[in-house]
Amino acid sequence: MVSRDELKNALVRLGIESGMVLEVHCSLSSFGELEGGAMTVIDTLKELVTPQGSIFMPALRLSRELELTDEDRKLGITVKIKILPKDAQRTAMGIVADTFRTLPDTITGANTISTSGWGKHGEEAVKGGLDYAIHNGGKALLFGVDIYKLTAMHYVEGITPREINELFAPSEEINRIYPPDEWMIEAGHPPIKAWYTIQKTAYEQGLIKQAYIGGCKVMFFDIKSVVSIYESELKRDPYRLWGIKKAEA
Repeated sequence: MVSRDELKNALVRLGIESGMVLEVHCSLSSFGELEGGAMTVIDTLKELVTPQGSIFMPALRLSRELELTDEDRKLGITVKIKILPKDAQRTAMGIVADTFRTLPDTITGANTISTSGWGKHGEEAVKGGLDYAIHNGGKALLFGVDIYKLTAMHYVEGITPREINELFAPSEEINRIYPPDEWMIEAGHPPIKAWYTIQKTAYEQGLIKQAYIGGCKVMFFDIKSVVSIYESELKRDPYRLWGIKKAEA
């Protein structure tokens, strides 16, 4: 059992402090058992950051990845996720984010892909998602998850060449079976998991501070510093980054 005090003291040692802007992603089960559960994570972060700071968490109305059928595989589908109704209580974001989203002092966007915010700049969640956190010294705090949960990484992907995106876009046949307004479908994966390359580089550059709280591995870092590595690699050579051979002109 990880106690509330153990959690608080560990976060203070990591550097969580008053006035800080945080992007938080959390797997509650990674603690093993945490006294007070999801609300302990939320209340402790609020206590440390104070209303002079801000907390942002994902509020994507998406299911967990669903099991693929044989027909799905024949179509080339590799990921199948259902878009959930607006009143869905549980999502793939986890119990901490789902609880945070429903609290009366949390501000949350209404779209399928949304962000929840609390604190001094909480309203920025509905104005620009994580834009404020990325560009105003925001820190990422990852409990029991890695860089593949860092929503801010997506904010620089607009510079990805169309050719790469189209390689893994669902076909018209897939979209007829799984309408895009009801499903999120991926058809294929790049050969290399590029975000792990970015995470490795960030570790090598000393950008990520790491700790364990019970069985939970925690990563803490400046969002823009890490996301900028991804942005630079996308500008330099996105094909090499993802392990994709560029089509000859």
